[in-house]
Amino acid sequence: MNTPGRIFLAEIHEQPGAIRSLLGNLDSFLAAGRACAEQAPAAVRLVGHGSSDAAASYGVYAFGLLPGWTALRDSISLSVYYGAELEFSRSVVVALSQSGRTPDVVSYVERARDRGALTIALTNDPGSALAACAELTLPLEAGEERSVAASKTFLNQLAALALLAGAAAGRGEELAEGLLRTAGLLEEAMAGLAAAVGPIATAFAYVGRMYVIGRGVEFGTAREIALKLTETCRVAAEPLTSTDLQHGPVAALDSMFPVWTIASPDETLPALVEAAARVRAAGATIVASGSAAAEVEGAAWTLPVPEAPLPLLSPLLSVVPGQLFAATLAEAKGLDPDRPERLTKVTLAR
Repeated sequence: MNTPGRIFLAEIHEQPGAIRSLLGNLDSFLAAGRACAEQAPAAVRLVGHGSSDAAASYGVYAFGLLPGWTALRDSISLSVYYGAELEFSRSVVVALSQSGRTPDVVSYVERARDRGALTIALTNDPGSALAACAELTLPLEAGEERSVAASKTFLNQLAALALLAGAAAGRGEELAEGLLRTAGLLEEAMAGLAAAVGPIATAFAYVGRMYVIGRGVEFGTAREIALKLTETCRVAAEPLTSTDLQHGPVAALDSMFPVWTIASPDETLPALVEAAARVRAAGATIVASGSAAAEVEGAAWTLPVPEAPLPLLSPLLSVVPGQLFAATLAEAKGLDPDRPERLTKVTLAR
């Protein structure tokens, strides 16, 4: 009989190797980056659902900070369901789908390509419908991911977006080296992080709601951790930016409403620290994670990670405590994160 959560937990630990596998396709990323630069895009349009959409939040910053392009999580419904006649001729479309089978993502890419966009598929299955309809395909190389809750494919989506944006900016080799170093740091930190989340999960076994706060490059991390807590632990977890908190959500906080914060040493850190102070003043329990976790005063629990070789790569490290916590909390609640209720998955290995 399979132990609940065994597959999800094992796949979290496989993530350093998955990053290294992705880097085996560096030449393809460099070529795709050159193609993006030749397109001279007015906008980079990122589309996906679930964890892929959380990764797209990160992509906005990767393309904004590296080549300096405007990037956005685009509306699939506007094109596919409403039939809006949008201008795509000066766009790069990056479609993210683990399986490459999400029907409306495929339809979006077909329409965008017909209207002149350079279309790129980031998928774990280069033989999928999405790969067939996109002009360029970049395989995620995450290997088989059997757990319904994504881990390896999400992390490789972040790595792929950073690498593609770096290649578009003429910094592909630099980003590849940074990712290789990140994989090593993650491998070294994994055992300690796995041990550290146990006591927190035991203490939070009663939890039914949480906020997860991140800003800038870490907002996608907040979205992904919140999604993992929701789908595997039945926790109503809501991702917020540090500024969003004070525009209403802070009113809901009390001693039974914990808040997970993600602190990385970049320009958004002061706003995160200020938000944590508001949380503390409301009497809520704080979990501080990230490489700048020590900057969050009054945290009941701290889950520091190593500092990334490049600030943009911080989310590849800071998401992992949240993944491990979700796996451990699910077990504490008597749930099976490998097979969440009412969810299925079609991710393939290639």
